[in-house]
Amino acid sequence: MIDIVVVLRAEDAVLDFLSVLTDDGGGETRVILADHDRAETLVLGADMTAAERLALIASHVRPVTEGIASPGPEVLATLLRQAAAGHPCRIWTHSPADTRRSRGRLGRDTALARAADARLAGGELRHAVGFSPYLQILSDLDRSLGREHIAAKLDFVNGSCGHLLAEPDPEFVVQTPHVPAVERFFDTDPDQRERLFALLASLDDEAASVVDPWEFGSSPYEARRLDATTAWVRERCAGNGDGSGGALVEVGACEGALTHRLAAAGFTVRATEPNAVFRPRLTAALAGTDGVTVDGADLAELAKEDGPRATAHLLIEMLYYGQDLALLDDLATDLVFVALEPEALVSRVRPWLERSTSWRADEETVLVPPQLETVCAGRAYLSKRGSVGLLLRRTNG
Repeated sequence: MIDIVVVLRAEDAVLDFLSVLTDDGGGETRVILADHDRAETLVLGADMTAAERLALIASHVRPVTEGIASPGPEVLATLLRQAAAGHPCRIWTHSPADTRRSRGRLGRDTALARAADARLAGGELRHAVGFSPYLQILSDLDRSLGREHIAAKLDFVNGSCGHLLAEPDPEFVVQTPHVPAVERFFDTDPDQRERLFALLASLDDEAASVVDPWEFGSSPYEARRLDATTAWVRERCAGNGDGSGGALVEVGACEGALTHRLAAAGFTVRATEPNAVFRPRLTAALAGTDGVTVDGADLAELAKEDGPRATAHLLIEMLYYGQDLALLDDLATDLVFVALEPEALVSRVRPWLERSTSWRADEETVLVPPQLETVCAGRAYLSKRGSVGLLLRRTNG
């Protein structure tokens, strides 16, 4: 049985997989260094001592350069076939939920490469939990390192990775949490893998790689948050005189979990979603819903429009992406509902609001408090940070 360790950079093999490299089984191990610009495979012979194995890996530690990334599933499949050389193998690689996106992508791509090749699909594949400050992942195999192994790991870091201890890029810096004393591994099915990958992609388009990546349709916490948000908007927009809730613009409607609730509460809703993957899902989910229209406008485009005024614009859990809050001045409304996790509200919105001469805060309300909740079919759990609503009203200034 050959163990194949697939990592982005040489140091990863020691930081997360030392127990595999020094397994007392005494078999051969092959390490695929999968940086797409210089992918190569190191053969760690069965007759090599642990010190010799670490020395070979240390000779391949390089400075950080631009363009370090997974070579993709097709290239990885070729590298895996070559490394296995027709023998049964166990594959070890990064977690698809590794907070360092470069590693998470490689972990996912390695799993896709293995699944696409019948000659590899029969063997085991295990992901290292790796660097995961936001998720607690339920592991299937934990290996606690003894003092000798810890000493070897620290000597490797200090002797071969010293430049990474002061590396400014969070993708490649090596700090205490990157050097685990217990190496934890887990197996996962394709659905869990894709959901873990998408969950950690909240700030890029890969979040849309699965349907309902934030589990709005199944999470009790998210259901409470959406219900509370709907009730808040309904209560503050009552009294339009026509029996309806009024006309709303929901910015960043995703797949329509909130939109459905708003429509059921009697509102006319313009649901906008600039993400080209989410938007067709939003359109399909809301097809036939009275009083709802869908388009792709983002906040900047809405600020430029010279259209009919709305009762309110809703910026619900979407001001995490660096939008210019000055755009709110040009929205065709006198009322804006903002909802964010508490820390983001303080750091993102409060400083802008203190300087604004166009808006004042009419109300601040806790929609839901923080809560721990399982995700990805129970494979992991995390802290949902709560949601605070801020009702902004245009001033006469």
